[in-house]
Amino acid sequence: MKSREKFGSRLGFILVSAGCAIGLGNVWKFPYMTGKYGGAAFILIYLAFLVLMGWPIMVCEFAVGRSSQKSCAASFKILEPKGTRWHHYGWFGMAGNYLLMMFYTMVAGWMMFYCFRCARGDFNSGAMDAQAVAGKFNDMLSSPAVLIFWMVIAILLSFGICALGVRKGVERITKIMMTALLALIMVLAIHSVRLPGALEGIKFYLVPDFQKMKENGIGNVVFGAMSQAFFTLSLGIGAMAIFGSYLDKERSLTGEAVSIGILDTFVALMSGLIIIPACFAFGVEPDAGPSLIFITLPRIFNQMAGGRLWGTLFFLFLSFAALSTVIAVFENIISFAIDLFGMSRQKAVGMNIVLVTLLSLPAVLGFNVLSDIQPLGAGTGIMDLEDFLVSNNLLPLGSLVYLMFCTQRRGWGWQNFISEANAGKGSKFPLFVRGYMTFVIPALIVVIYLKGYWDMFAPKAAAENNPLLLGGWMLVAAAFLGLIGWFAFGGKRTK
Repeated sequence: MKSREKFGSRLGFILVSAGCAIGLGNVWKFPYMTGKYGGAAFILIYLAFLVLMGWPIMVCEFAVGRSSQKSCAASFKILEPKGTRWHHYGWFGMAGNYLLMMFYTMVAGWMMFYCFRCARGDFNSGAMDAQAVAGKFNDMLSSPAVLIFWMVIAILLSFGICALGVRKGVERITKIMMTALLALIMVLAIHSVRLPGALEGIKFYLVPDFQKMKENGIGNVVFGAMSQAFFTLSLGIGAMAIFGSYLDKERSLTGEAVSIGILDTFVALMSGLIIIPACFAFGVEPDAGPSLIFITLPRIFNQMAGGRLWGTLFFLFLSFAALSTVIAVFENIISFAIDLFGMSRQKAVGMNIVLVTLLSLPAVLGFNVLSDIQPLGAGTGIMDLEDFLVSNNLLPLGSLVYLMFCTQRRGWGWQNFISEANAGKGSKFPLFVRGYMTFVIPALIVVIYLKGYWDMFAPKAAAENNPLLLGGWMLVAAAFLGLIGWFAFGGKRTK
């Protein structure tokens, strides 16, 4: 039997895992949420929850992956007590990876296309107002050919890197990409903070204003920070566990998870330092939401000296962030075919190029040909449904599964988890957090999960005067929670 490939270096493992975590949630969502919720006060709460919630779950995923030496498709079956049903979650974890790539490959294509457009000078044609820039964005969305072309480029490039193997492909190329990403982010941040008028943005970003937090509603700010900390690390669908399976036991997992979390947080914080001072420098509100990237920032680059260069570098940075996540998740997808069906890496890559391309078409067509399909209500599209299934369901519930599996006696269990997490040199996982991980974090995840449903459907139910809309979807949420209970407590444990 062929031995499992390993990372060539500790740095490679940290950069590849960080590349998976560092995505558009860091460089797109984090800056506009910081702008929306009042700046530095939000960041402090976010950092607290990142340590209190994200870090323990990441160690759980790495431990399950390293101990089983398999992806989430097979890891639970190897480690679970006989007679239990944890292994059924493997199918949901696999579905989560495919669902994520069904729209994330398209968005990665957007970033590459905008890098190309900036380099070509599309946004440097005199004074462009918001309507003109929005028109260019809408033109892109309305063209299936353009979206499909750049999506396929992202898919072929990422799977091509994975086809070279873990060391020669994923590790080597991601190290280059992440090094370039970190260099770009430093150059862009230094340039942004030196813009005339940027000082007010720096103050807003770095000096806590708790009065502003009160104006936004303390509960909303805390929940927003908790949600962002939870989702930023790509936990819950085995995207981190796969890299644990390629790791030897030379070093403990605790310190490695800390290093990855620090790198992920650094990129998020520096992204805000690029965007928010630039917004203040040019009199643009930093809470513009998702349109900040594709409408607000191109206008800023258009007004900036050397804006064509800075816009190109910024979207190159975003492209690296998006592609590092795509490559990492593709590696997980390839491992499913290898672990379950014994396929060769090349055959798994070829099959999945076709499969992922076909699965990604509905999200692309949802902006044009299939725009009449609005599964979550008026103003939503197919991509919104896919994102909702991943972000609001599989990520939180998958994280809950990993936590329960590592702490419950009916699962892999605390002692097995601690033994694996602390194997090797380096920082050891604190034993006193057992009760916190067993009861408190799961309760917080359930709150995040249910509030996500409430925030999604309560306003729509009120606007349409349709309480059944909210009630029906809350029943769906309860059904998913019941399914997680079936994984955890169904079946009879046997020795």
